[in-house]
Amino acid sequence: QVQLVESGGGSVQAGGTLRLSCVGSGSYDGIVSMAWFRQAPGEEREGVAAIYLGSGTIWYADSVKGRFTISRENGKNTLYLQMNSLKPDDTAMYYCAAFRTGSLPLLPTSYKYWGQGTQVTVSS
Repeated sequence: QVQLVESGGGSVQAGGTLRLSCVGSGSYDGIVSMAWFRQAPGEEREGVAAIYLGSGTIWYADSVKGRFTISRENGKNTLYLQMNSLKPDDTAMYYCAAFRTGSLPLLPTSYKYWGQGTQVTVSS
């Protein structure tokens, strides 16, 4: 089992920055595929960014390219999402996911483990 705990969410004005963290525990060390997703009220969960540590490959949703950066600090079992130039459309609950079993890195059903989420609210 793997446990994931997100933190770092909050309320910011448009143009602001936030850094989300996701700390993993349990059988975490062998996980090489992780991602961030978000879900706004009434909307489907969507992929934001994903990383595969084996090859260093990173994927971003078009809506966040150039503004968000995903990274992982192996020694601390921590996944990050640096979010710059935030927009009101970025308002959502953000979730960390790990252990991709599917072929599509930004598809929610591809992941086995999930955190509880951290809320990000961006005001105009």
